[in-house]
Amino acid sequence: MTNHRLVIVGSGPAGYTAAIYAARANLEPVVIAGSVTAGGELMNTTDVENFPGFPEGVQGPELMESMRQQAERFGATVVYDDVATIDFRPGAHGLVTAMGAQYTAESLILATGSAYRELGLPNEKKLSGHGISWCATCDGFFFKGQEIAVIGGGDSALEEATFLSRFASKVTVVHRRQELRASQAMQDRAKADPKIEFLFDSAVDEIHGEDSLTGLTIRNTVTGERSQLPVTGMFVAIGSDPRTSLFADVLTLREDGYLAVEGRSSRTSFEGVFAAGDVIDPVYRQAITSAGSGCSAALDAEHYLADRDQAAAEAPLTAVAGA
Repeated sequence: MTNHRLVIVGSGPAGYTAAIYAARANLEPVVIAGSVTAGGELMNTTDVENFPGFPEGVQGPELMESMRQQAERFGATVVYDDVATIDFRPGAHGLVTAMGAQYTAESLILATGSAYRELGLPNEKKLSGHGISWCATCDGFFFKGQEIAVIGGGDSALEEATFLSRFASKVTVVHRRQELRASQAMQDRAKADPKIEFLFDSAVDEIHGEDSLTGLTIRNTVTGERSQLPVTGMFVAIGSDPRTSLFADVLTLREDGYLAVEGRSSRTSFEGVFAAGDVIDPVYRQAITSAGSGCSAALDAEHYLADRDQAAAEAPLTAVAGA
C-alpha cells in the first residue's frame, strides 16, 4: 500500500496534461495509465495535424510519448497497470490494480476516456488509420478528392458527412434503416449537399484492402442483396461509450451515461474526485479539448488539496481556542 496526494486514473491527453500540471505543483501524481490502453485513442492515430504547436503535424503515439515524458520530467510517476476497483473515501480513496498493487490517494482525477463503437468486422482494426477512421475532424483533410463512406444515421454521422464533403469528391452515408435518426435540421443540411448520397436499409458486410481501404461490400438489410461500394475512406459514426464501469455505481452520471461534473469545473459528485477528457465530453472529443480539461482537473485538485492542508493547519489552533 502506497499513499499519495493525487492519483490519476487513465492517460491520453487529459491524463497526461493533468499529470504535467499536478507535477509542476509538487503533488507528485501517480498516473495509472493502463496496461494496453496507455496513451488513449491517439495511440491508434497516425497524423495529427490540428494540435497546436506542430505546424508539420505529429504522429499520435509521438504526441502521447512527448506528453508522458514531460509529465515524468516534472515528477509524475506513470504505471502501466489497470485499476480493478476503487473504494471512494474522502481524503483516502483506495485503489487496487489488476496486478495487485494498492494505492490510497487524497484526491483522484478520472481520465478513463471513452471508446468509439466499432462495426466488429474483419479488417476493421487492421485498416484503422489506413482508410478507416472514427473522427472526421481529425482525418478528413487526408481524403481530398476521394470517395468515402460514413456509417451511421444520427446527428454525429450527418455532421461528419457534411464536414467531409468539404474534402471528398463524394460522400455516401450508409444507414441500416429507411429513416435517419438525426434531427430534421441536420437531415435537411445533409440532403441539400450535392456531394452527399444515401444508402438506406444498408449495412457493411465486408471491408476490403490489404495495406489501405479499397472498398466495402454492402448488404441490403431488407432484401439481403449484396453490392460493392468502391471507397478509399470509411468513417464509422455509430456512437461511443464512456468508460465508467469503475465508478458508475458511486458517482453521478448524466442521462447519456457520461460522468457528470459541476458546471464548468471538473468536480464530480464525490468529495476530492475530479474528472477530465472524453469521459465527461460527448460533444467535442478532440485531443486539445481533452488536454484543456486535464489542466482544469489538475488545478481543481490542487486547490482542493490546498484547502485540506489549510483546514488541517488551522485545526489545532481551533482546538486550543475551544479549550
